[in-house]
Amino acid sequence: MGPEAHTQLLAEGALDRLPRVAEVDVAECVGDFGAADDAVLDAAEVLFTHWAAPVLTADALRRMPRLRAVVHAAGSIKHHVTEAVWERGIAVSTAAAANALPVAEFTLAAILFANKRVLDSARHYREARAQVAVLPYLAGHGNYQRTVGIVGASRIGRRVLELLRPLDLDVLLHDPYVDAAGAAGLGAELVGLDELVSRSQVVSIHAPQLPETRHMFDARRIALLRDGATLVNTARGSLVDTGALTEHLVTGRIHAVLDVTEPEVLPAESPLYALPNVLLTPHIAGSLGNELCRMAHWAIDEVERYAKGLPFAHGVGADELTRSA
Repeated sequence: MGPEAHTQLLAEGALDRLPRVAEVDVAECVGDFGAADDAVLDAAEVLFTHWAAPVLTADALRRMPRLRAVVHAAGSIKHHVTEAVWERGIAVSTAAAANALPVAEFTLAAILFANKRVLDSARHYREARAQVAVLPYLAGHGNYQRTVGIVGASRIGRRVLELLRPLDLDVLLHDPYVDAAGAAGLGAELVGLDELVSRSQVVSIHAPQLPETRHMFDARRIALLRDGATLVNTARGSLVDTGALTEHLVTGRIHAVLDVTEPEVLPAESPLYALPNVLLTPHIAGSLGNELCRMAHWAIDEVERYAKGLPFAHGVGADELTRSA
C-alpha cells in the first residue's frame, strides 16, 4: 500500500488485530515491489493491500513463489490485480462491501438535502442575515412522494435502495442485470434509463466505470433531466460528460452533487467551483478517517478465514470485473 494509507491505518489502530491472525510486521509497508527486500517477498503467503498498492505484474509475482492470496482492505482491485494473478490461481478478496456503506450514507444525505433545497436555503439565509421567505421559495420541493432514480444496483446502489425504503419516496431503478421482480424486491420500479432520467427529481449514479458506461450521461441524456432536478454522482467522473453537464448547470436549470468529476480535479477556471446550484466535493463519499478501520477489519476477518482454511466471504473472481468498479 502507499505510505499515506499505511500511516493512517497505524494511527487509527486498524492493524492491531492482524498479528493475532497472521505472522506479520504491521510496520512493514511495501510500496514498490522492485525496491522490496527479496526475503520479505519470498516469504509472503498473503498480501494485505490498500490504496496505492503496487501493481501485481508477472515479474512481481515471480518474486513471490509462496503467494496464495491477496486481501484488499479497500474497494476496487482493478488498480493492482492483473491477469497474471488469475493465471496463478491466487485467491482475491476485497472490502468493497465495507466501502459501499459510507458512500451510500453520503448519497442518502445528498438526496434528502437536494429535495429539501437545503443548500439553497442556507445560502439565502447567509446572504440575507435575516429571516427569509422560505415557504414560497420551497413550494413544490420536499421529500414527500418525490421520485428518486437509482442508476445501477451495485453494492452501493443496493445499499442506497435499502436506506431509501422506509421513506415516502417513489424509487426508480435502471440496471441491465436486474429484472422487474428483482427491482420490486429492492423496493423500486424497473425502468429504462431515459425514462428514469426524465421522471426523477433526483438521479443518483451507481454504475461501474466500464468502456460501455463512459459518458452514459451525455448531452442528450442530461437534457432529459427535468427542470430543477438534481444529478448526484458518487461513482466515477467518466460516467458523465462534464462539458455537457456544465452547460446545463451554468444556466441554473438543474442542480448537481458531484463527489467525482472528469478530470478528477477540475481546472481552476471551471465554473463548477462557484455555481450556487452545485455541491462539489473532493472524492470524500467513500471511506475516510476512522471509516478506514471498518475496511481493515473486514480484510482482517478474511485473513482469519484464510488461516482457518475457509473460503473468503468477500472473494472476487476475474469474471466479476467486467461489470464491477
